[in-house]
Amino acid sequence: MNLDDLTKDFFQVFKQINAEEKIHTFFSPGRVNLIGEHTDYNGGYVFPCALNFGTYAVARQRRDSKIRLFSKNFKDLGIVEFDILNLRYDKKHAWANYPKGVVKKFLDSGYKIETGFEVFFNGNIPNGAGLSSSASIELAMSIILKVLYKLDVDMLEMVKLSQMAENEFIGVNCGIMDQFACGMGKKNYAILLDTNTLRYEYAPIKLDGISIVIANTNKRRSLADSKYNERRMECENALKALKRKLDISFLGDLSEEEFEKNKNLIKNELERKRAKHAVYENQRTIKAAKALYDGNIKLFGKLMNDSHISLRYDYEVSCRELDVLVEAALKNGAIGARMTGAGFGGCTVNLVYSSNIDEFIDKVGKEYEEKIGYKADFYVVSVDDGAREI
Repeated sequence: MNLDDLTKDFFQVFKQINAEEKIHTFFSPGRVNLIGEHTDYNGGYVFPCALNFGTYAVARQRRDSKIRLFSKNFKDLGIVEFDILNLRYDKKHAWANYPKGVVKKFLDSGYKIETGFEVFFNGNIPNGAGLSSSASIELAMSIILKVLYKLDVDMLEMVKLSQMAENEFIGVNCGIMDQFACGMGKKNYAILLDTNTLRYEYAPIKLDGISIVIANTNKRRSLADSKYNERRMECENALKALKRKLDISFLGDLSEEEFEKNKNLIKNELERKRAKHAVYENQRTIKAAKALYDGNIKLFGKLMNDSHISLRYDYEVSCRELDVLVEAALKNGAIGARMTGAGFGGCTVNLVYSSNIDEFIDKVGKEYEEKIGYKADFYVVSVDDGAREI
């Protein structure tokens, strides 16, 4: 995205008033989870990375207490304006509630933001694809506040405040992975994050001659929220059954062997399948990080494939559209392919030989359209740094 164009767009919307107030430009990435799905609320590991597309923002301070926000992605809504002294959730403010919630959490935590500001946002994350557009906006707002008001706040604290904004202000009970990846991302590294302790390490992504290709089903994830709550409950029930004998806090505390030895404590067959996914997926994620360290991309790809099979059959959060994309990808040369995100739509993530990308996209796209009846979108992505001033 051209920074000069962003600046021009900013002045077109907000005019050249307060000309003495300096403008600042920011970028906050989207994220994809390479492996480790539905492990976060089971005390397990996730393995996301930040992407080279996300949310761009241009911002400047005001001298009064007004906050004015504009998004090129939702320009029909126009400028959303409110006062720093009156930060309430307002359904009419739609997307702008995400940055508003971040401001509220910063203030609630004692950070001094004594004047208003103006921000022009423009994102290139496909809306509804499950690549964390909301977390990207939240971290963009966090870094804007840090820079404009010279706040002494580190990135991990900004990640936590952004998650709190989504949990408490927006009312979405998300884990911390999305905000963590958007904030703590590192170019050419994935993050092995223990969601229970927030301990993390960076794993180098050595993809010589291999690219990450994201395929978007273009099916909105209509069932994701209700089924998400259902899966959480099923896992909690399975954990209760195991705790009658085992001294564990989370399903993620178990190895595959320990699970197999004790799985019959879970009398409900469906809950046993859900627990199996949580345990095995957690171990797959740890193995996948080691495979990347070792440069063993073939093994990494196999673990991705096994992850999708588990999400499809044990956790049952896939759907026909995702399965068609994964099957077509593997048929057309993908080293690994899996659904990523909550499921029931959204995207797949694929490892593809760079020399084969055009043919891969062409063939997988045709097969998907023939079987599903509408097009999938494809994005060749690279792994980027977290939210920052640019």
